[in-house]
Amino acid sequence: MIKIYSKINPNLLLHIINNSEATQKRVDIIPENNFLQCSYFKHSKGKTFAPHYHIKKERHYKEQIAQESWVIIQGKVKGIFYDIDNTIIAEHILEKGDASFTLEGGHNYEILEDGTIIYEYKTGPYEGQALDKRFIDD
Repeated sequence: MIKIYSKINPNLLLHIINNSEATQKRVDIIPENNFLQCSYFKHSKGKTFAPHYHIKKERHYKEQIAQESWVIIQGKVKGIFYDIDNTIIAEHILEKGDASFTLEGGHNYEILEDGTIIYEYKTGPYEGQALDKRFIDD
């Protein structure tokens, strides 16, 4: 797992890259104080969990950012990750089974192979592009 912290604010975790070759059975990828949550599981055949559902609860946040993840199902993607001052802080090649998580800062992706398949996850609810993102001028 690669954690990318801001050069402007070194305590601010911006991006996480997780490789699917992790050897532990469970890895909590995202710190629990974030809106987006993700864990990685590697289990043996027959493993099961207690049936459950999640409880609806009222939540109020002063401000909330849309956090985003890409999971590469097939193909190859170059992830370009930005600091909070809009400068590129890291670039990584993501391959099948890899995932990127943007908690703060910006990102861009370049598809490197035809037929690349990606799952994108974001925190919601989605209220339209104008309220969701600002574009970085090159």
